[in-house]
Amino acid sequence: MSDVTIKITDREGVLHEIQAPTDMAMNLMEIIRSYELAPEGTIGVCGGMAMCASCQCYVNSDHELPEMSPDEDLMLAEAFYVEDNSRLGCQIPITTALNGLEIEIAPES
Repeated sequence: MSDVTIKITDREGVLHEIQAPTDMAMNLMEIIRSYELAPEGTIGVCGGMAMCASCQCYVNSDHELPEMSPDEDLMLAEAFYVEDNSRLGCQIPITTALNGLEIEIAPES
């Protein structure tokens, strides 16, 4: 089992340094939900299908992430509070390459 350290700033501005498993096929949205870093019902509303932007986050570190899919790109084009570093957490699988990742959960739409 291999865990990575991820720094997540919640919507209240509180920084959480968490351990995320790389061997459970989880994504960033699921990690945020499992650590209860956002109120239930406010993140991952579509279940991780890139059909809402409730798991939008801002990537604040220089990690190489998977290329944005057309579905993710289209969803972010319709979302609120989008920045140049916006990504959908559900589209970022937890891998060893994410060790040290720093993100901020975007405000609720």
